[in-house]
Amino acid sequence: MNTPLLIAYLGTVILLIATPGPVVLLVLDTSSRAGTATAVKTALGANAASLILVAAAAAVLAGSLAISPHLLQWGGLLGCLFIGWLGFSGLRDSASTETGVAPRASGWWQGFVIGISNPKDILFFVALFPQFIPVTESFGTSIGLLALLWLIVDLSILALYIGLMRHSLAQRYRASVSRVSAGLLLLVATAGAGYWLTVLLG
Repeated sequence: MNTPLLIAYLGTVILLIATPGPVVLLVLDTSSRAGTATAVKTALGANAASLILVAAAAAVLAGSLAISPHLLQWGGLLGCLFIGWLGFSGLRDSASTETGVAPRASGWWQGFVIGISNPKDILFFVALFPQFIPVTESFGTSIGLLALLWLIVDLSILALYIGLMRHSLAQRYRASVSRVSAGLLLLVATAGAGYWLTVLLG
């Protein structure tokens, strides 16, 4: 086993997942609006999407699947539109909470869709994941090990974020956390959509 390469992979994954992106922001927003149980379902949905992206990356590397760059670009744009819709919904629901209207809960499917369309994850699995395949001498073993480590790190970091939302200070500012998370989702969506439109029209 190539231990230095494995350590580099873990460091890359930790930095990638810990940096607040669409999945982290959605989990924070869901935890603040709908509670821990729904946030956990959202995290599990995002992880299920990650497994599909790992499988797709493995198929590309094995030569059994060819993914058109144009298709990825359209997928990235559609993903940004969905992220924007989630951000808008989060802002609307946080306002509804303040006026006493129960917010619409998100869950597994929203986590899955945002995970499968997450620009960070797509970029990682298509562009960076192949660099870590030589971590073992067996292609299949490497894919399995890297996928398992991704899931462990991803779930651990998302659980940490969910746990922070249970803290009394976070509960006190729950509505503010929800608004900030939803607003950042809108910013991510706007920036991402602008990028993909530039790529598609360029």
